[in-house]
Amino acid sequence: MARLKIKYQAVNSGGRYAYFLKYGMILSSIILITIFLPKQPRFRYEFEKGKVWMHEDLISPYNFAVLKTQAELEKEREGVLKSVYPIYDHNTQVGEQQLTQYEADLPEKWQAAGLDTLNEQLSTYEQVGKQLLAEIYKRGVIALNNKFQGDRTQYNFTLLTDHIAKQMNTAAVFTTETALEYITKAASNRSAIKQKEWFIDAIGSYISVNYVFNESLTARLEEDALASISTTRGMVQRGELIVANGTTVNNEIYQKIESLRKAYEEEARIGGNSTLVTLGQFFIVALVVSLLFVFVYLFRKDIYHNNRLISLILIVITGMLLVLSWAIKIKLPSLYYIPYCIVPVIIRILFDTRLALNIHLLMVLLAAFFVPNSFEFVFLQFSTGMVAIYSIKTLVKREQFLISSAVILGTYLVAYIGMGLMRDGSLTNLYWSDIAPFVFSVLLTLLAYPLIYAFERLFGIISDVTLMELTNSNSKLLRELSYKAPGTFQHSMQVANLAEAAIYKIGGNTLLVRAGALYHDIGKMSNPQYFIENQTKGYNPHDGLSFEQSAQIIISHVVKGVELARKNQLPEVIIDFIRTHHGTTRVDYFYQSYIKSFPEKFVDEDVFHYPGPIPFSRETAVLMMADSVEAASRSLKEPSAQSLNDLVDKIIESKLSQKQLINSNITLKDITMVSEIFKDMLKSIYHVRIDYDTSGKKSNTMQKVDIETPQHTD
Repeated sequence: MARLKIKYQAVNSGGRYAYFLKYGMILSSIILITIFLPKQPRFRYEFEKGKVWMHEDLISPYNFAVLKTQAELEKEREGVLKSVYPIYDHNTQVGEQQLTQYEADLPEKWQAAGLDTLNEQLSTYEQVGKQLLAEIYKRGVIALNNKFQGDRTQYNFTLLTDHIAKQMNTAAVFTTETALEYITKAASNRSAIKQKEWFIDAIGSYISVNYVFNESLTARLEEDALASISTTRGMVQRGELIVANGTTVNNEIYQKIESLRKAYEEEARIGGNSTLVTLGQFFIVALVVSLLFVFVYLFRKDIYHNNRLISLILIVITGMLLVLSWAIKIKLPSLYYIPYCIVPVIIRILFDTRLALNIHLLMVLLAAFFVPNSFEFVFLQFSTGMVAIYSIKTLVKREQFLISSAVILGTYLVAYIGMGLMRDGSLTNLYWSDIAPFVFSVLLTLLAYPLIYAFERLFGIISDVTLMELTNSNSKLLRELSYKAPGTFQHSMQVANLAEAAIYKIGGNTLLVRAGALYHDIGKMSNPQYFIENQTKGYNPHDGLSFEQSAQIIISHVVKGVELARKNQLPEVIIDFIRTHHGTTRVDYFYQSYIKSFPEKFVDEDVFHYPGPIPFSRETAVLMMADSVEAASRSLKEPSAQSLNDLVDKIIESKLSQKQLINSNITLKDITMVSEIFKDMLKSIYHVRIDYDTSGKKSNTMQKVDIETPQHTD
C-alpha cells in the first residue's frame, strides 16, 4: 500500500510539474510579446478615404496644424530642388597647364609626323592652337550632370571663381565635344592651316574640363533648401468641426483627421503613462492567448496535454509578433513585407485546419492594434491566410507550396485592387510599386518548407510532407524490405491498403496509418525465413527449434523493428505502429503447440506474449486489426464470403476480448464500420464473386477464383 501511495504521489507530482511548465510557458510568451510590442497610444476612430464618417461629430479638442500629404510634399520637394542651381568651381590652372603643355609638346609632334620637311611654318600652327585653346578655356569647359540635365539639353548653374559666384547656363560654355567641334570649324576656316586633320587631332588632346562640379557644396544647398519646406498647411482651431456624422471623408477631411491622429498620438506618447499602456497591452495579449488555448483545450486536448506541441505553437506566434514589433520599430516602408501567411501554413501542415485558422485570426487581430489602416490590414491578411490554409488542405505534392504561393499572391492583388477602386474610384492611385511588398512577402512564405522540417526535428512531430516521403516505396528501408523479405513487403502493402481505407471511413490520418502499415514489420528483415510468408516450400526453420525459441524469434521482430527504425531515424509516431501492432497478444500457434506437446509442464505465458504496449490511437488500433485480418486470411484454403466474414468477426472479437483496443480512441460503431470495410476489401482481394443460378437470380453462395494464397503464421 505504501509503495502504491508513493507511486501515486510521484505521478501526481509529475502531472503538476507538467501543468506548471505549460502555464509558465504561456505566461512567459505573453510577457515577452508585451515587452516588445510598440508602446504607442491608439487613436480611437477608424476612418477611410471615400467612406462615410459613421462616428459622432468630430470636434477639434485643441489647436493643431494640418499636415501636407505625401504627394504635396513630393511636389514641393521637386520644385525646391529645381530652384537650386548646381555649384561648379572654376579651375583656372587647368587652362594654363594645358597651354604650357601644348607649347612644349608641339615641336616634337611636328617632327614625329614628318612635317618639318614641308614648306610650312610650325609657328603658324603654334599660334593658331594657342589662340583657340585660350578662347576655349576663357569660355569654359564643363561636364554635364545627368541629375540636373534630366530631359533638358541645357541647365543653369552657379560658377565660383575665386569665391565669387556667377549665374550661368551650360549653353554659354563648352563641353569637350562642343570644344572639339569648335576647333574643327575654326581649322576649316583658316587657310594657313594645311594639315587640318593632324592639327585637330593634336590640339584636341589638350581639351580638359575646367568647370568642375562641386558635389558636396551642391548637396549642402539642397539640404538647406529642403529643410525650409514646411510640412504643414494651415491650422485647425480648438472647437472647430472637423467632420460631421454621415459626411463622406474627402481628401481635405481625411488629411485633417490624419493630422489630428498624429497630433493625438504624439501628445499621448509624451504625456501619457507608459506603464498603463503596457498594462493595457498585457491584458489584450493575455486575452488573445487565453482564447487560443481555450480553443485548444476544448477541441484539441491531445495538443493541450503535450507541452512540446504547446511550446511549438507559442514559438511560432511569439516569433511572428516579435518580427512585427521589430518592423514597426525600424519603420519598415510597408508592413506587408512581413510574411504573415507563413504562420497558418506551418500550423496547418503540422496540426490541422481549424487550429491554423484560429491562430491566424487571433494573431492578425492582435497585430491590427499596431498597424495603420487596421481594417484593410485585417481584411488582406485574413483573406490571404484563409486561402493559404485552403490551398494546402490536402498536401500530396511538394509543388503545392508553389501553387499555394501563387494563389496567395493572386489574392493579395485582387484584394488590393478592389480596395483601391472602392476607396478612390480611379485607377490613377494604384501604383505597381505598392505590389512589391506582397511579392516579397509571398516569397518569404516559401521559408515555411525548411521551417517545418526544423520543427519536426526539434519537437519530434511529423507532417504530411514527411509522411508522403516515407510512403514512397523507393525509400531506403522499404526497398531493403522488398529485397530481403518480399512476402512481408507484399503483406505490408495489403495491410496499408486495408488500414487506409478503414481510417478514411471512420476519420483519421490516412497518410499516417499508411506509413505505419508499410513499416510495421521491418523487424522481420533480421530473420525473414522464420516468417511463413517468406518461406520457400518444403523448408521451415522452426522445425529444429523449441516452441519457446520459435515464439521468441517471432516476438523479437517487434523489438528489432523498433531498433532498426531508430537507427534509420524514423519518426516516433511511426515507431509507435511497430511497437503496438501486436499489443500484448499471445503467439497462439506456438503456445497451443506447447500445451498439446507438454500438458504436464508449467507454462510461462510471458514467453509467448508480445511486450506491448497496446494501441493508443485509432490509427494504431486500425493497423492492429488490419494486420491480423490480412495475415489470417492467407491461411484460408478456400476463401468464401462466409468464411471471410467469420474470420474478420472472429479476429476483431478476439482483440476486444483481450482488451487490446481499450486505450485507443475508437468506438464500437467505428469498429463495426472497419469490420465491414475489411470484409468487402478481402472479398475483392481474393476474387470472391457472386454466382447466378439458371434463373438469372443472385445466389447467396460466394465462390473463389482458383488462386494460391500464402499462409502467414504471424
